[in-house]
Amino acid sequence: MSTRTPASRAPAGLYTADERARRDATVWTLVQGILAPLQFVVFLVSLVLVLRYLATGAGYDVAAWSIVVKTGVLYIIMVTGAIWEKIVFGQYLLAPAFFWEDVFSFLVIGLHTAYLWALFSGALAPVPLMWLALAAYGAYVINAVQFVLKLRAARAQASTLQEAPA
Repeated sequence: MSTRTPASRAPAGLYTADERARRDATVWTLVQGILAPLQFVVFLVSLVLVLRYLATGAGYDVAAWSIVVKTGVLYIIMVTGAIWEKIVFGQYLLAPAFFWEDVFSFLVIGLHTAYLWALFSGALAPVPLMWLALAAYGAYVINAVQFVLKLRAARAQASTLQEAPA
């Protein structure tokens, strides 16, 4: 049975009542709530290491591996996020409520994957490799902002529903 909301009956807000109930009932909401800040912390540490390498030339190996760790966390959050989206919206990716966030996530994953390919194939020297990582990180920041804004919209919708007369 599909849980997708037909476009003709799409909710005015982010979630229908059924979608909100599924969101609140699934463990994958908690998983996403743990992984998102974890990924951000890993990103911040890695960003400092990459910038330190670019500024001083020191610490290439730790910077390079920090990006590998960041990419691994990104892959995990993408897979678990797709599971969450399937449970809440009835499809693994590109649900109407998160369409543009998912589209931009593909760019983020593509840039991180390009980094892995370049690192392990030796296709780029260290400095251009770090600049590729910074491009991936810039895309990640934009994508993170998209999701934070969506979370704020969901909270605003929930607040509005709680204040509405019965």
